[in-house]
Amino acid sequence: MDRLEAMHLFVRIAELGSFAAVAQQLGVARSVVTRQIAGLEAHLGVKLMARSTRRLTLTSAGTAYLEKCRVILNLVEAAETDVAEERLTPRGNIRLSVPLSFGLKRLAPMLLDFARRYPEVSLDMDFSDRQVKLIEEGIDLSLRITRKLAGGDVARRIGSSRMHVVAAPEYLARHGRPQHPAELIHHECLGYTAGVASQQWSFLVSGQLQGFPVRSRLHANNGDVLVAAAAQGMGITLQPDFIIEEAVAAGRVEIILSGFPLPELGIHAMLPGNRHVPHRVRVLMDFLVAGLRLPAVQP
Repeated sequence: MDRLEAMHLFVRIAELGSFAAVAQQLGVARSVVTRQIAGLEAHLGVKLMARSTRRLTLTSAGTAYLEKCRVILNLVEAAETDVAEERLTPRGNIRLSVPLSFGLKRLAPMLLDFARRYPEVSLDMDFSDRQVKLIEEGIDLSLRITRKLAGGDVARRIGSSRMHVVAAPEYLARHGRPQHPAELIHHECLGYTAGVASQQWSFLVSGQLQGFPVRSRLHANNGDVLVAAAAQGMGITLQPDFIIEEAVAAGRVEIILSGFPLPELGIHAMLPGNRHVPHRVRVLMDFLVAGLRLPAVQP
């Protein structure tokens, strides 16, 4: 029995709560995983897990052993990384999750450049707006664009983005140009949805963040669709700079309410909180930081 490998399997099973899920993630038969854990329990002389047909729970010995395993495995990975860093060449696989529009518009060229520059790194890229579970899904790095992180998040801020309100010149000619966020309630707004429709947009007014109600007939969970609708004169939308920049440059939409700025969004590299950050992941984060120093969209 490879004790380190068995410890690694034990940690993965404890995190995913399933022998089958770990076997599927590793591409091996479930029996292989079961034998490793049985061998580990036999070596230790204690039961680490209580298993039934419906659930898996750790015993008290298993809970204590899990924390020690995490410490040991992190130390092993850190030691191997330190040795590998002496060779200066990043190696290994990186599983990466990035937001769809931001990933396609800003990150895809950088990620392809990174792959060319570091041929010994394999990139597994997932372009999706869903909020992934890093540990459970085996993700090494996830990018999240948000105003505020949750408590306990392990993250590095690697950039920022600004939100802007935009509308087509045609729409503004027909319906007038709002001069204050309070006037948005009288306009057709195009709402970005994250599960439910947003009925309120927040602006900084005299240094204070205030929410203003909006009404929306058209909703979507993708900003590109809403900018396209705005460009057709269908209403006003609130979107980040990386989504509106092409339409603004082409004159299809223009920025309005620029006197009422919106809070800055942080672009964060989210990391699993349970393990050492490999050298290859840190190199990728540094690469993205350098690449994301781009000029902002100007009103």
